[in-house]
Amino acid sequence: MDKFVVSGGAKMSGEITLQGAKNVALKMFVASLLTDDEITLHNVPRIRDVFMMLEVLKELGVATSFDDHTVTLHHVNTGKTIVPLEVGARLRTSSLVIGPLLARFGNATIPNPGGCRLGARPIDRHIFALQAMGASITYDSLDGYFHAQAQGLSGKTITFEKNTHTGTEAVILAAVLATGETVINNAAQEVEIDDLISLLNQMGARITRTKPNEIRISGVSVLHGVEYTIMSDRNEEITFAVAAAMTGGNVMVRRSERCNLESFLEPFSRAGGIWEVVDKTTTRYSVGNAIHPTDIVTRPHPGFMTDWQAPWAVFMTQAQGVSTIHETVFESRFSYVHQLKKMGAHIEFFQPEVSDPKTLYNFNWEDRIEGAAQGVRIKGPTALHNAVVDADDIRAGATVLIAALSAPGTSHIYGAETVDRGYEAIEVRFQQLGVDIRRITEDSV
Repeated sequence: MDKFVVSGGAKMSGEITLQGAKNVALKMFVASLLTDDEITLHNVPRIRDVFMMLEVLKELGVATSFDDHTVTLHHVNTGKTIVPLEVGARLRTSSLVIGPLLARFGNATIPNPGGCRLGARPIDRHIFALQAMGASITYDSLDGYFHAQAQGLSGKTITFEKNTHTGTEAVILAAVLATGETVINNAAQEVEIDDLISLLNQMGARITRTKPNEIRISGVSVLHGVEYTIMSDRNEEITFAVAAAMTGGNVMVRRSERCNLESFLEPFSRAGGIWEVVDKTTTRYSVGNAIHPTDIVTRPHPGFMTDWQAPWAVFMTQAQGVSTIHETVFESRFSYVHQLKKMGAHIEFFQPEVSDPKTLYNFNWEDRIEGAAQGVRIKGPTALHNAVVDADDIRAGATVLIAALSAPGTSHIYGAETVDRGYEAIEVRFQQLGVDIRRITEDSV
């Protein structure tokens, strides 16, 4: 296991360029199964999840090459429709291959997907949708695989009971080659989904977002290759923004896409963060003289993203008063709390008063851990100190890194490979901003 060693207390300064969005790249890779033509994607982040997804696709006959930040994918129809357990079970996004495989080849066998264990993260929503489109799908608990067959997929009206980002993408990827029209009601509204739609439309698909939460797909018989540049990663942008504020620094972010950050920039300004427009694609982040407490409720887009609440929590440890975060998207996303408390943070759990939790919460209420709280209360300002902590998931790892960068003394953060799943060479990029962070492997300890 690798670890980061951070000597904190220095102000961040300089400029950084964002990488492409992880939550787009992985889904665009899957689109390579929809055509026998070549797909070229630019601005691909060199992160662990990207490499794992390329392994999944290689098992399905996709030839890949990775040059700098450009990936080329070319599906060769070898008849392979099985994702091996040891490859697919590591990554939740691997489940998305099922739709394209069914649409083109009529068969798919995929393992129960893995990835960061943020709550139950069930894939039942898109399994239900594919079944409605004509697929027969069963799960074998003995071998750990979903077994799916279809004599062609047919367009249907799919209404999701709960907002589902991955479910929406799964239906889109299946419906582009299905017969007839598919309508997705209560479709997820994330900008990453719109970037995927843009790619598919350039490949010859016919997809329209007719309302903010409605998507219509008219199936076509064939798709062709494309060259496309992936949007910037907005999760990276808020990570650098909060890190700049926490260290009292000044960071200029290039390839910034402010239009995708409205639900972050408003509370950031309200809390005392400063963001300045440098040019169309560059934003400067810093902090004012005081940080003010906030009450945040996570929501699906266009609300405050669940991916942002962990970095926001460490920001609020420096606020003058009590802040709260109410998590409504996942039933388990506070793994970072114990780690921040090791560093001196004053955070306690509480259960927000909710009249109808089954309706309010975006997860399946019955999947929650009995007695688990959906809210945290953060008391500040707190002088954080160095500690030995763990990166429990991607965003939790980024959060303890931010805390360590702002705290005096030397901190050790274990689980660097977890952070690598979502951030490319994060220690190198932080070093470019003038802070003291090193990666150490166990062999060199």
